Amino acid sequence: MIERTTPAEDAAYARIHATDEFRTLRRKYIGFVVPVTIGFMSWYLLYVICSNWAPDFMSIQVVGNINIALIFGLLQFVTTFGIAIWYSKFSVKNLDPHADKLRADYDEEIGR
Repeated sequence: MIERTTPAEDAAYARIHATDEFRTLRRKYIGFVVPVTIGFMSWYLLYVICSNWAPDFMSIQVVGNINIALIFGLLQFVTTFGIAIWYSKFSVKNLDPHADKLRADYDEEIGR
């Protein structure tokens, strides 16, 4: 279902979108997400590249049947959950206060 908005709601959003507070929120979000995404994708591509073009390295046995490839693969999961936890903490501290203020301003402006 599509939520219909009124012209007053559209105007309120446009005004809030143009504020310094909104630009600060967007800058902080992008400042976290872009570098972390680039870092994770680089780490993932290293895993893929090593799996395809360095099989001798990836097959090095570390302990018993556990090799470098298995460790790299498991570390992908660890990295994913680590980033999710890191982002959650970052968001609560750095993004949510700005977003809550903007939402309160929007709700006040449209009379919710």
